[in-house]
Amino acid sequence: MRALCGAIIAAGAMIGLGLTAVGFGVRYAMMDKVNPDTHAQIGATSLTILLTVLGCGLAVGLAVAFLGLMYHHERRHRELLRHPEARTVP
Repeated sequence: MRALCGAIIAAGAMIGLGLTAVGFGVRYAMMDKVNPDTHAQIGATSLTILLTVLGCGLAVGLAVAFLGLMYHHERRHRELLRHPEARTVP
């Protein structure tokens, strides 16, 4: 169950990252405005914060998924050690 929840979190973060990429593309497609003081393009703080939050969400989702799988396999291994008759094929 932990692995499934982590996979759902990671999938949601990946969808959000894709939509954020579309948002960046739409916003900066025709942008040629440059800040006269720094000679850099004028950016959007909200999109950058969103990108950072979704990246952290993706990392958390993947970590939960992999740790959930790890604990699942560890639990199954311990169950087989506890009940050796479960390993035999009838």
